[in-house]
This record gives sequence, C-alpha cells and structure tokens, in this order.
Amino acid sequence: MKYNVARNNDLFDDLFDNMFRAPVFGGQSLMKTDVREKDGKYILDVEMPGYKKEDVKISLYNGTLTVSAERHSSNEEKDDAGRMIRQERYSGSCSRSFYVGEGIKDTDVHATFTDGILKIELPTEQKKEEEEKKFIDIF
Repeated sequence: MKYNVARNNDLFDDLFDNMFRAPVFGGQSLMKTDVREKDGKYILDVEMPGYKKEDVKISLYNGTLTVSAERHSSNEEKDDAGRMIRQERYSGSCSRSFYVGEGIKDTDVHATFTDGILKIELPTEQKKEEEEKKFIDIF
C-alpha cells in the first residue's frame, strides 16, 4: 500500500534549507560581494550593514583573503521607576574567504570602509620578481 503525503510547510525542510544560505541579520543576507576587474586590479565591494570599521578585520594567509566581522549590542529599556521592562542582546560574527593566489602579499591589498561598504583592491596578476642577470664564472 502506498501513501501519497503532501509535505507543504514542513518544519524540517525549512530548517535544513535555511542552513545553507548566507548569514542573515535583520532579514538581509550579510556580506554580499560584487567583484569587478578594472585597470589590472580586482575590486571587491562587500556589503556590511550595521557594522563599523572597528568591527571588521581582513587577513591574508596562504593565498586566501578572509574578511571577518564581529558585533555585540545590548538594548535595555526601563520604566519610570528604573525597573527593567525589556532587555535584548545581540552577538554575532560572519566571515567570507576568497582565494586570491599565493603571489599576492598583504602590502598589495588596500581596503577602505565607507557607509557599510568595505572596498578591497588587489592586483589581478601576481607580481613576478624580476630575475637578476647572472653571469657564470669561467675557469
């Protein structure tokens, strides 16, 4: 005997479906990134709403550029007598990594943070160190 069961609005489907989406804060995905190539550089515009420059860190290790942010906030409301009516806290972090190549050095990466947008610039091609002309001694 077969049963045909319709699974609409299944709690577990929604739970596991949401696990693999981008981090969400306030109903919006965090760290949406636009990548452009211009004048021999990659330019990354990373949206970081609600974060301040002090909350953001960028690291470069083994050719991987990682952008991470951490934020903590507390909202406390009291009545006229000073009794706490409501207290909410938020603590969260997010990060995103991009492989940029092992020839990129931290001095090649430049970043600015304005109005919730982190802008990162780095060269598209790995810099090749100029080889010195070497002469071979003749004996």
